[in-house]
Amino acid sequence: MADIARKTGVSPMTVSRAFKSGSLISKDTRDAILQAAEELGYVFDSTASNLRSQKTDFIAVTIPSINNANFADTVRGLSETLSVQGFQILLGYTNYDTEEEERLIEQFLRRRPQAIVVTGGKHTPRARKLLENANVPVVETWDVPNKPIGHFVGFSNADAVRSMVDHFVATGYARIAFIGGDASRDTRGSDRRLGFIAALRDHGLDASRLIDAGAPPISMREGANAMARLLTEYPDTEAVICVSDLSAFGALTECQRRGVAVPERMAIGGFGDYEIGGISVPALTTIDAQARQIGERTGRLILDLLDDKPDVQHVMIEPQLIVRGSSR
Repeated sequence: MADIARKTGVSPMTVSRAFKSGSLISKDTRDAILQAAEELGYVFDSTASNLRSQKTDFIAVTIPSINNANFADTVRGLSETLSVQGFQILLGYTNYDTEEEERLIEQFLRRRPQAIVVTGGKHTPRARKLLENANVPVVETWDVPNKPIGHFVGFSNADAVRSMVDHFVATGYARIAFIGGDASRDTRGSDRRLGFIAALRDHGLDASRLIDAGAPPISMREGANAMARLLTEYPDTEAVICVSDLSAFGALTECQRRGVAVPERMAIGGFGDYEIGGISVPALTTIDAQARQIGERTGRLILDLLDDKPDVQHVMIEPQLIVRGSSR
């Protein structure tokens, strides 16, 4: 700042003010200071300012997977909404491990985020206590928690899958299976599985055709392997609902390898409305979870909360069933 002050003929305090929004300084002076900073390669170090104000410019976010298109869309919507007010995302990924989520939350809190966004509504007891005592807005996403910590932006994964079960049954399928992952790690996948079971039982149908594809996230390869098991263990199955579009695409390719016609012999449904599901042949029937909208709504909620609008908000998102060629 002293170098810029000498170059522009102002005081270091004026330089400091030029880097703060809302400070009383003329436009010409601010422009000259910013131009000098650009020429000198200077970047404002906000650390001292943050220590003084007890505020930072970042929002902490945990997601289960960094290569999942749905979570990427949520982070993109959140980041673009928050960036308008100058906030940045500090991202941590849990790999579907609640113990890792707990560790990340503790690390984030040491850095004084303005708010914390977590994926899902199920946490370790200690993680929950950390969030309850964080003294910053906490938003749970992608779920409808049984006991919300504060705010949430999400939907019922069980109800979303029920809509696909209803579609399959109404179309005439009766012997329906489910391909999912380790229910103890992926709570959203577990809820989808439970929704599948409950919906089939409500229709008076067998809900025992459950194939465990392994630890989440379930890949296309694991989806293909699970379909191979399904065709061996339950050869009369007419339709299968997969925990994600990736596993559904793997299941589709396994059917094609074996000469199992889709949807004539086997109907397939996915979850997430991934790009690959829309361009596969046939295109996948799926659930659009409105991933980007979750991020945008979360971002707007955080901005409201930081603008002294503290009312607890529970924002329900409406997933959409998209019927395509993989089902009749």
